[in-house]
Amino acid sequence: MKAINKNIKLYILIFTIIFAASCKKDFLNVESPGQVPAESVWKDPATAQAFVNDIYNGLGNGGFSEQMLASVSDEALFTHPTRGIDLVNNATINPSTLGWVDDTWAYKQMYNRIRACNITIEKITSGDNGLSSQSLKDQLLGEAYFLRAYYYQQLLRYYGAVPLITKIYVLDDNYNVKRNTYEECVNFIVKDCDEASRLLTGKTLDKGRTTATAALALKSRVLIYAASDLHDRAKLTSKITGIAAQKLDFLSYASGSQADRYRLAQTAAKAVMDLGTGYKLNLSAPASVADGQLNYKSIAMGGASKAPGIDATAASDLIFARYFIIQNNIKHAQQNGPNGYHNWAGNTPIGLLVDDYEMKDGSKFSWTNTTQKANPYQDRDPRFYATILYDGAGWKPRDKASGNVDPASQIQTGIYDLMDNSGRIDFKGLDTRASSIENWNGSWTGYYYHKFIDPDPTIVDASMSQNVPWPFFRYTEAVFNYIEASIELGELNNATTWLNKIRFRAGMPAVTATDQDGLRAAYRHERRIEMAYEEQRYHDARRWLIANETLGRKTTYIKVTGKFKAGKTMSAPYHYDNTVYDYTYTPVTENAQENRSWDNKLYFRPFSRDEVNKNNLLEQNPGY
Repeated sequence: MKAINKNIKLYILIFTIIFAASCKKDFLNVESPGQVPAESVWKDPATAQAFVNDIYNGLGNGGFSEQMLASVSDEALFTHPTRGIDLVNNATINPSTLGWVDDTWAYKQMYNRIRACNITIEKITSGDNGLSSQSLKDQLLGEAYFLRAYYYQQLLRYYGAVPLITKIYVLDDNYNVKRNTYEECVNFIVKDCDEASRLLTGKTLDKGRTTATAALALKSRVLIYAASDLHDRAKLTSKITGIAAQKLDFLSYASGSQADRYRLAQTAAKAVMDLGTGYKLNLSAPASVADGQLNYKSIAMGGASKAPGIDATAASDLIFARYFIIQNNIKHAQQNGPNGYHNWAGNTPIGLLVDDYEMKDGSKFSWTNTTQKANPYQDRDPRFYATILYDGAGWKPRDKASGNVDPASQIQTGIYDLMDNSGRIDFKGLDTRASSIENWNGSWTGYYYHKFIDPDPTIVDASMSQNVPWPFFRYTEAVFNYIEASIELGELNNATTWLNKIRFRAGMPAVTATDQDGLRAAYRHERRIEMAYEEQRYHDARRWLIANETLGRKTTYIKVTGKFKAGKTMSAPYHYDNTVYDYTYTPVTENAQENRSWDNKLYFRPFSRDEVNKNNLLEQNPGY
């Protein structure tokens, strides 16, 4: 077959020009009416912009997929495990059976988007276009560099080093390409980030597009990952034995100092911090418990909620986010909310996460503490109440069609004594898997997800969409990156100051650790709690080489019972009342849904058999 050349019409799908021009906020949500010849796309500013708009679609809806990355970490359990998540958690994935793969980091999909970035870069830098505005060319080029860097970053953190492709392949090209080294991939991404930042500096783009600051935030993430133990050869090989020597270059640095890499990461993080202030990171003492909870919930809402008390200015913590998800008819709250509200209970918190929330005084929660065990949801870290829905937690009004079954609007995940005409009965809570409202979508864990669900009581989650944005990059993440690098460089005072700023905003006291090991542990705990459900823990546990101690643990649930106190009774409708009931909370380890285990091969995803067959120079990752 002859090669395709520039004179042959190559038809490509693009967005409608009318919508792209007239509805700026919808630039990621426009459907294509047809096809436009390739050579015509770059002759017109509107079609060129539409082509770049389409590249953003590789971002999907961020982490708001039905199956969340939290459920392949020690944060959550996916309620419907037959869709491949269980294969990942059971360590049974292989090149032929990949388990769950999301389009936002899938190998083929990322390269499809990278190809579009390469087309954009070639068309603009070669001059083979009809664009007269240098400002527009700089903008489109800056966006393309950022998006290419982002998609390569996705590949790098899931798969390790990959082939770096910058050319536009034609049909009779040789598609066999070797993997670059890990160091080469990091350097390439950083260079793209720097170029994107340069081109986009001073430009104001539509909401949802990238910015110069977003490019630097991506650079900060890539460099803190690169500095981590997973990619330091000595630490990697001391933790994971048996990796073939020729594959180590794909996973780690062959030379250089880890301290030098942390210094680069610290500098990159500080560059982001210097461009903004985040949200309420100027406190010199802890916020009140109520304010701490509200601060955290406001950040999660990203300025999109109209619920009482939510502070829209908390959107200042967002650097780059996915907006307008409502227009894709994504009902994230329906996918994850309690079944007693006709929702699907998708990614429910497991006890391993819940138990890690400290007490409000900064002490550890423990089931061996009899006082805490008797009332485990009292006096916890304020962020707990903005992240987890637990038995007795107040929530939205229930669907009126269900009847007046819960006038108190509380989560019910237990089994309680209740009186009816026949006497005392065991009443199964409305949000259990024996619910009288809906019994097939209940949580197995005894908890529900709260964090990114809009608390606005006028939004009926089962039938209405919400407009909460997905946070790809937060200012707080850059601060965490700075803290982590500072700890590893021994600059503990800087690290402590910034770590306390994050805790103070949440209404938590200052950390008490003063040595490097103690501060490292405090930092890792803080990052786990603050960034829960934000696609951080999956990667953090790997890059810190602690996955075998964390992600491989068996899942833990909570069993709740309520028994009448002596001389006390209650008739329907049930509501939480500790003056009537003695509540018992029993943590249990469960393997029935998922028998989780860890295998060191899971530090990196496998390349599919099809990809290896297509590219016989693509060396497989260790263990597969």
